[in-house]
Amino acid sequence: MAAVIPCHFCSSLANSKLEISPVLPRKHFGFANNFHVNAAWWARRTARRCSLRNSHQPQFNDKQKGKPFSLKECAISLALAVGLITGVPSLDWSSIAYAASPALPDLSVLISGPPIKDPGTLLRYALPIDNKAIREVQKPLEDITDSLKITGVKALDSVERNVRQASRALKQGKSLIISGLAESKKDHGVELLDKLESGMDELQQMVEDRNRDAVAPKQKELLNYVGGVEEDMVDGFPYEVPEEYQSMPLLKGRAAVDMKVKVKDNPNIEECVFRIVLDGYNAPVTAGNFVDLVERHFYDGMEIQRADGFVVQTGDPAGPAEGFIDPSTEKTRTVPLEIMVNGEKTPFYGATLEELGLYKAQTKLPFNAFGTMAMARDEFENNSASSQVFWLLKESELTPSNANILDGRYAVFGYITENEDYLADLKVGDVIESMQVVSGLDNLVNPSYKIAG
Repeated sequence: MAAVIPCHFCSSLANSKLEISPVLPRKHFGFANNFHVNAAWWARRTARRCSLRNSHQPQFNDKQKGKPFSLKECAISLALAVGLITGVPSLDWSSIAYAASPALPDLSVLISGPPIKDPGTLLRYALPIDNKAIREVQKPLEDITDSLKITGVKALDSVERNVRQASRALKQGKSLIISGLAESKKDHGVELLDKLESGMDELQQMVEDRNRDAVAPKQKELLNYVGGVEEDMVDGFPYEVPEEYQSMPLLKGRAAVDMKVKVKDNPNIEECVFRIVLDGYNAPVTAGNFVDLVERHFYDGMEIQRADGFVVQTGDPAGPAEGFIDPSTEKTRTVPLEIMVNGEKTPFYGATLEELGLYKAQTKLPFNAFGTMAMARDEFENNSASSQVFWLLKESELTPSNANILDGRYAVFGYITENEDYLADLKVGDVIESMQVVSGLDNLVNPSYKIAG
């Protein structure tokens, strides 16, 4: 039967027919009040949705309980909405800074300004480093994206300022950047810095030649060098995973996965390969579980099971099980809710930020980017995620970047960084032909797939 969408979920999502496909279990999205919204408006809207439910709204039944949502659940929704009015402070963006270097005002301005939506940028800023010099090189290079929003060749004047600022920062801070490299990665980091320096000279020449079309590809190349240098600054894994999870598959670093999907009934595209970057620095248990399943070929041949314009979802195996059955225990393997917050050294486990009272907290891996990847779970069971994953497609009035109801409630553990736009073309029934780890497999510890053979 169809899974439940609580009546407290916003009308924009309900109007998008956010009903999980009948083949899916009760793994879905719910309400979290750690977002910035007009509280009185939300309270009125929630009350209206509950009161109109029986008159003309469709009933979404819980397949396990076989009954429509109760007044109690509507009351929970109203209570949460009232909490926005009486108990939740407004989000003060000016207080948010890059966690690893809270003393850097320029980074605070960057992150607290317009929301960052580029997955590569989000991943770079999520790295556990504290090096002001490399961030001062990164910021103007990232700003080129905004400069290119200016029409015509006039954009190149702004790009030129960005390039000069980045070049100056690199020249002035190169020794500090090199000193921040992990000893075991120093040679590689220096090599990337040399490529970055020469590449910025090339970009400067492109700007002088007024070659606007060449700027964006070159910017991406330079930022990849910057990201590589920043990763070379991470020396080992920065913290200890809680003891109760230490024996699980853990991704202690980053990994990349290629997901090849066969697209049906679409004349414009037959198959597509999506590059997924998984962030084990901020979600080691969640990302480790996924990589382990990929290596088991768990997702190979599985269909896309939900594609409603808001999310794409898969991971529900055939049969009665709602997740991955570990052969060694013959039970569903679940992972805890895992949320890393700016300013914290380790993730929070087993509780939403709402439940922890962290209403102003900002997650390290937010639901900002098209193709944000997270674990689906039962609404009222924080630690029930197993194998079902989803990718966020679009913003709605309750999921604006930097302030939405999903941040702090569902565990983000990666982003699609290549071909993410094609996610919108996927439909229920399209087939995942394969998933393959293309880099970072050596960062996986306690892999259960090896034990299973």
